[in-house]
Amino acid sequence: MDERVTEESLEAENRIYARIFDGIMDRRLTPGTKLPERELCELFSASRSLVRRVLQRLAHYHVVELRPNRGAIVATPTPEETRQIFQARRALEGALVRLAAQHATPADIDGLRQQLHVEHEAMHGSDQPAWARLASTFHLRVARLANNAILENYLKEIVSRCSLIVALYEPQGNAACEHDEHAGIVACLERGDGENAARLMEEHLVELERHICLRQPDARPSLKDRLGL
Repeated sequence: MDERVTEESLEAENRIYARIFDGIMDRRLTPGTKLPERELCELFSASRSLVRRVLQRLAHYHVVELRPNRGAIVATPTPEETRQIFQARRALEGALVRLAAQHATPADIDGLRQQLHVEHEAMHGSDQPAWARLASTFHLRVARLANNAILENYLKEIVSRCSLIVALYEPQGNAACEHDEHAGIVACLERGDGENAARLMEEHLVELERHICLRQPDARPSLKDRLGL
């Protein structure tokens, strides 16, 4: 019988979810990595029902695959899925950035410029996992300015799936997003120029997809090491 979901167990669930999700976003948990329930229970000192809830949440966002009788693995997008995901992302972010141009305040623009500054520091610090995370965060911050929670939630799912694609197919050393391209989008938002912001976003995402090369990941460290435990 599943344990009762208490405030304490929900806090533990969120902590484990964040650790696994961050491992995926930081490219420590690469596509195809097995996520055995028993091992996760031991690593996190958690019950099996709690671990299962975490894996089901991750599967909801398509970053984990739950395979009947074979356990969970980090999802492995196919080349066709990659094409479709980027196609959907371009359409979605075009709509979001147009809305953001209508709603962004001077304070919002200042926040985006601060984000660009942090991106710049990470880029020159050669911290690729942080760089990739900040690149995704930029897109989600722009989406938040659109004031459309439904579209924003759709983008969260797509960005998560794109992070998997980058982890699987993009050569090490490449930027997940180019800093200067982000800066150009912010400049358009500051002017309230939604059409040019959408055009730059389209070009930006096309370029991101162009950097993807179809390859499989090399062998990686143990699950414990990948989770930073």
